[in-house]
Amino acid sequence: MTWTAAVARLRACREPGVLVTVVTVRGHAPRKAGAKLVVGRTGTWGSVGGGNIEAVAIDRARELIEKPDAEPVLMEFALNDKVTGRHGVQCCGGAVSVFLEPLPVVPAVAIFGIGHVGLELARILARHDIDLHLTDSRADMIAAERLDALTVDAVAQVTVHHTPLLPEEVLEELAPGTHVLIMTHDHAEDAALCDAALRTPALGSIGLIGSSAKWTRFRRRLADEGRHDPATIDRIRTPIGLPGITGKEPATIAVSVAADLLLTFQRESR
Repeated sequence: MTWTAAVARLRACREPGVLVTVVTVRGHAPRKAGAKLVVGRTGTWGSVGGGNIEAVAIDRARELIEKPDAEPVLMEFALNDKVTGRHGVQCCGGAVSVFLEPLPVVPAVAIFGIGHVGLELARILARHDIDLHLTDSRADMIAAERLDALTVDAVAQVTVHHTPLLPEEVLEELAPGTHVLIMTHDHAEDAALCDAALRTPALGSIGLIGSSAKWTRFRRRLADEGRHDPATIDRIRTPIGLPGITGKEPATIAVSVAADLLLTFQRESR
């Protein structure tokens, strides 16, 4: 497996890792500058030369994996018979420096309903390093020409789902910890998504856009028809966004919701 595929695999599995890169080589060394090794909690892919260099780098990488706020680390290795490393002697005769770059688990967000507010929110979130899922039952809302503005130069990894009948089926595809925002054009669709989200284990936060009157009706329906207890229903947050921002324009709502999500990401990373 290539190192790029290994990084993608860790991201898809929502597992932290470390990318180890040989930065400089002086004299003789097992690998040239640019060689890479990807370290996960239980596996490794690639190589920075084997022996003491690689074993020490893996040990240090796994220490970084367990630190939520880990910073990159630069390590220096002298490769001669006078230097005994933690895992033995490596006497190629040169010197090597390696750079360890933490690969944290990135946040994941799923927006259901890419109307006026959903599109504005997607535009903001696409500029962040997250996994972003965009779902709508209306094909025209997620047409390529409509989403081009946010996907062409997106930092986020954007996945688009078109589900004309049962958008709630997308919930089953989401990784654990994904934050869900429900803002479709149809209150019946919103209600079905709320019910399904409460039945989907391991999701992150669940947010619903709408008025207090809408939520009163939804609470009653989730209790009476869905048979959800009050504590379970309270997992759904509504209204969404920062309470101090009260504007109703789509862009204003989107900024408020995005800011609230960023605060949630910060709390999770501590």
